[in-house]
Parts: sequence; structure tokens; C-alpha cells
Amino acid sequence: MPPAATDFYAAALQSAATADAPAPEPWSVRDAGGRSYSLAGALERWTGDADEVDRRFLARARGTVLDVGCGPGRLAAELARRGVHALGLDISPTALRLARRSGATAIRRSVFEPVVAEGLWGTTLLADGNIGIGGDPAALLRRCGAIVAPGGLVLVETEGPGTGVRTTRLRLERAGEVSSWFDWAHVGCDAVGRIAAAAGLRLADSWEDGGRWFAALRRPPVPGAG
Repeated sequence: MPPAATDFYAAALQSAATADAPAPEPWSVRDAGGRSYSLAGALERWTGDADEVDRRFLARARGTVLDVGCGPGRLAAELARRGVHALGLDISPTALRLARRSGATAIRRSVFEPVVAEGLWGTTLLADGNIGIGGDPAALLRRCGAIVAPGGLVLVETEGPGTGVRTTRLRLERAGEVSSWFDWAHVGCDAVGRIAAAAGLRLADSWEDGGRWFAALRRPPVPGAG
């Protein structure tokens, strides 16, 4: 049986985060259609510090922030440096260790498990394409919408125009080794509004920055409140 994708993910993060290690074999991801994509640039970004595009994305957050699939914690750590109360969620112990080392507060948990202060968070983040987690973006957005308070934000990073919505299975690969398959979804900026509406959220804004695409989704406020 192939190794779990989470184990491969942990090894990829560890190799990218170890600056004095020999150059690792290249990591890639392959979809069920046979297409393969290098992870080199993504791993470098995930394990580095927040860049200017990240910082502008985070500037849109309001209130307390829950970073879903926080990985090595660059965004949660950046928020902590700003004095923002932020919590990262991830299921990988290696990712959490790296996140905490960077200064982030993070716990091991799936977003679909109970989260402290549900319904009271100001903002939920789905950065780095994490809207694809689990292969059902409507269910994920519905869950994130339930975590934030009425009027709260779900800030997501999408793919570019023309992507639409595609569900697939992926696996991680390196030097002839492969992980088990896992479900994933690709959501383009042209489709996120429709998916958000199905999840009970409203598309408040969408934008491109540095070749990356983002959207701000809002949970409707309670009628008559405030």
C-alpha cells in the first residue's frame, strides 16, 4: 500500500524547511488524468515568510483569524507579529511543529472537527488553494461560514479565470515513490461566487495580485441586528 499523502506532505515540508540539507529530489503532484506539476516553487513559498502579496491578503482580515490548513504557518505567524489573535489548524504534526517554530499558534485538527469559539471568529482563511481540501468546496465553505460570526469573512485563494470547478484525485510523487490518492477540488475566480452562494455566503470582492487570485466571502449578518 502506498504511503499516506500526509506522510509525503510532511516529508516535503521538512526537506524544504531544512536549509543546510542536500538538495532534495524534486517533489511533484499528479492528478488522476496523468498530469504532473512541480511543487518546488510552492514548497519554497509555504515554508518561507509571508511576502507582499500575502501581507495585502491578510490586511483584509477582520477580528480574530482562523487559518485552515495553515501548513508551516507563514500566515498565522505574520498575523501574530501584527498582534492579531490567530490560530492555525492542520492535521500534519510536521506542519504544526514548523508553524510553532515560526511563531504561530497552531493545533492539530481538521476543520470539520469542533473548533473553539465556533460562530464567533472574525475571519477564516483558505489560502494556497485550500478551498480544494476534501474535494467538496461547497461543504468546506459552508463549514467555514459556520465558524465565523454573522457578518464575518471567509478569505480564499482561488485559481485563475477559466478554471471553473473541477474535482479530481491527486497524489504526491518523488523519485519514483508515490503517495496514496486524495480528493481535491480546483475552484477558479470565475466560479467561487456560485460555490459561495450554494454554501450560504455572499461574494463581497475578488481580485488578482501578483499573479494570484483571491476572493472575500461574507456570512450574511443576522437580519435586524446592530
